[in-house]
Amino acid sequence: MKKSILTTLTFFIFIQCFSWGFFGHKLINRLAVFTLPENLLAFYKTNIDFITEHAADPDKRRYAMKEEACRHYVDMDHYEVVAPIDTVPKYWKDAIAKYTEDTLNAYGIVPWYINLMKFKLTEAFKEKDAEKILKLSADIGHYMADAHVPLHATENYNGQLTDQKGIHGFWESRLPELFSENYDFFVGRAFYIDDVQKAAWIACEGSFAAKDSVLDFERKLNSTYPSDKKYTLEQKGNTQVKNYSKAYSEAYHNMLGGQVERRMRLSVLMVGSIWYTAWIDAGQPDVSELKKKPKKVSDEERKKMIEEEQKLLQEKMMGREE
Repeated sequence: MKKSILTTLTFFIFIQCFSWGFFGHKLINRLAVFTLPENLLAFYKTNIDFITEHAADPDKRRYAMKEEACRHYVDMDHYEVVAPIDTVPKYWKDAIAKYTEDTLNAYGIVPWYINLMKFKLTEAFKEKDAEKILKLSADIGHYMADAHVPLHATENYNGQLTDQKGIHGFWESRLPELFSENYDFFVGRAFYIDDVQKAAWIACEGSFAAKDSVLDFERKLNSTYPSDKKYTLEQKGNTQVKNYSKAYSEAYHNMLGGQVERRMRLSVLMVGSIWYTAWIDAGQPDVSELKKKPKKVSDEERKKMIEEEQKLLQEKMMGREE
């Protein structure tokens, strides 16, 4: 009897994730390492497992810290209806003066928080504090990746306002887990960002501009797709969970026309670029004393490493319980 009840309950469980899901965040942080120049690649690659495993720490903190949640999103449609978002002050003090800190916290602060974290990482580089550098780098990777998620830029963050509840985890967790193995993550070299605050806003505005497609395409697909084939039962450890079927996921993924891949690629490049920018602003400290410097890596070798890491992580993370 108990087993029957448990089976009934777990049938209605969806895989719910904050942001990109553990898999997506770990993949983005891990691959961002390979955008770095040799001066930094040695240190980060030596510690790549830490950067990977701690990519989801900010999501875990949401269970323990009330102030953590607002750092992951910004509800742009609270302020404006369509992009560009040109009435919201881009700098924190100006935004507080216009809206109050309580209002900003209520509707999300991710672009401002990314800038704050970058300054902290710069200080950690100046101090040559390896532990701080790694922790802050992992966290920055998480927040910058969140800024690239369309559903982190709207009050309708889980489709709850349009009868599309569950689309949050569908777009940013289910689709990457199923299809990211075929994405091209050779995004080029990290570059210096003149204005990290502005770059964070550009990421959020890009997400806001994409959120209509995320919602509209799924709504259109629902109008034609057989309802009895939309979901499937999958085994997660000792539990069966109801999830979006692979066929339905593929149909939606195709409608999006590479949108998920584009947002992930941008995340990878921007995460590496913020790390690099913090190091430059710290005066380019020699981190070789923290970890041994490897031989110079060519672009071809770098591309091969990215492909190998991508496949390795896919094998390690697929089906992982969260």
